[in-house]
Amino acid sequence: MKKESMERRAFLRNAGTSLLALPAFGVLTQTAAAEEHATPAKAVAHPHAVMADKAPKVLLNVRDLGAVGDGTTDDTLALQQTIDRCSLLGGGEVLVPAGNYLTGALVLRSNVKLHVDTGATLLGAGDMNVYPLGQVRWEGKFIKGRTALLSAVDCENIALVGPGKIAGSPEVRGRVDRKTGLRLPALLEFTNCRNVLVENLETTNAGMWSIHPVYCENIAFRKMKIQSGADGIDVDSCRNVVIEDCDFDTADDCISLKSGRGEEGYTINRPTVNVRIANCTFLDHNFACIGIGSETSAGIRGVKIENCKCVGAKSHAIYIKSRPGRGSAIEDIVVDGFEASGAGEGFLRLNAINSGKQDENPVPGEEGIPAFRNFRFTNIKVHDLPALCTAWPIHPHKPMLGFSLTNVTGTVKTGIVLAHMRNAVLANIHVSGYEGPLVAVEDVTGKGLEGAAKLDLSKYPAPPDAVPASAVPYKLH
Repeated sequence: MKKESMERRAFLRNAGTSLLALPAFGVLTQTAAAEEHATPAKAVAHPHAVMADKAPKVLLNVRDLGAVGDGTTDDTLALQQTIDRCSLLGGGEVLVPAGNYLTGALVLRSNVKLHVDTGATLLGAGDMNVYPLGQVRWEGKFIKGRTALLSAVDCENIALVGPGKIAGSPEVRGRVDRKTGLRLPALLEFTNCRNVLVENLETTNAGMWSIHPVYCENIAFRKMKIQSGADGIDVDSCRNVVIEDCDFDTADDCISLKSGRGEEGYTINRPTVNVRIANCTFLDHNFACIGIGSETSAGIRGVKIENCKCVGAKSHAIYIKSRPGRGSAIEDIVVDGFEASGAGEGFLRLNAINSGKQDENPVPGEEGIPAFRNFRFTNIKVHDLPALCTAWPIHPHKPMLGFSLTNVTGTVKTGIVLAHMRNAVLANIHVSGYEGPLVAVEDVTGKGLEGAAKLDLSKYPAPPDAVPASAVPYKLH
């Protein structure tokens, strides 16, 4: 039995006892995924919240430790002192009552529930100096940058709940400071944490990613309203993730799944595994609703997207992407029940040849060409989209193994374009309004391809060659 399967089963065995010992806020657990090579339908677990029998050990009000909440007084120290005191007293709940609390960077602690109550807002300060410098993850690499407005590192059993609001400063413009090269502060960032719940909150942010879990395990985002001038939630090398019942209004990807870039990500080898996205509504103004990639160097697998809706996107409702030099694989992706309208370029795009910037130390050779395996899309409704599926940018050196698109209804202007696939399945596709052939293929085998037109790949960019090996072998530095 592989080590990963053993770890999953150990998590299941211990979950029933260890989680019940936690304070009385919802803690994410997940039933284990099936064996690593199970079918996609069984590869993603179904989470549930476990509530402890006993109440939190302490309940502290930030007002009692000096927070003012008038929107102009710097409440950073009072807020942090309350969080720290709650942790030192054994854990419990920190209450942020109604008011506007101006604050710099705050650090969350293990066994603490931060409750931002009705009418309460945590307001991020505009001075970048109140966000300490440290090692942060940016586009799949660790670089020097500003820590988030609320961050947690090496923590477990933490919760951040509403129904209040967390608002980033409008002074955070863009992702990286052009003068210094420093990554700017995210809104919420969790690094190497376990058992995290973020629920029933409204978040707003300006230029940087809003919510960024990195190297986390057992983390849930539920009943959120997320407004962002950049990405909404970026899941980065995490295991057992739930995003459900959330509404997104973002300027870039609503949700992005990542796992590192180039030789650094490939060597560290922390994949994103076992993600469930359900009952969410997406509005994106500048890219895709759900992006998988392009930082995929440790792999992404076991993703299930259920009963979601795209009401607008500049490019695609779903975009799965990588390029030679990333390496690893994106596999076992299931989309079941998705309604898409207002997507400027179409419902689905697959791109394994040229998405994202090349890394300074790419994964060389055939090993560096990413693999796409076992994608299944079913029960799809599309409304007047430019294209249904654009999936010709698959590298011929690594044809896609397993792709199905079934039970599709609606209206599109162009149909399905596929190249370099094995075991493709097309069935029950009932769309109208398209011009030209419904299906065009080249170098594709499978079922439901009868009558497909031949795709002329000479009209499209040629796939790049594999990245040549470096004269000096890579090592982490």
